[in-house]
Amino acid sequence: MNSTDVRDLTDDEIREQIVQAKDELFRLRFRGATQELESTALLKSLRRDIARMKTILRERELSHG
Repeated sequence: MNSTDVRDLTDDEIREQIVQAKDELFRLRFRGATQELESTALLKSLRRDIARMKTILRERELSHG
């Protein structure tokens, strides 16, 4: 998910996306510990997506507050 897609979402939608991404990251980490992952790049991609969404939320908080 790129930043323009995230910026089109509402704050609540972004928070929901963060929760879903964290759940998926947990599942991937757990699967990586118990068996081989198809692509370890997914872990990096999810971490970056979460950081991107949190950054945009924080920018909005600072600009509105």
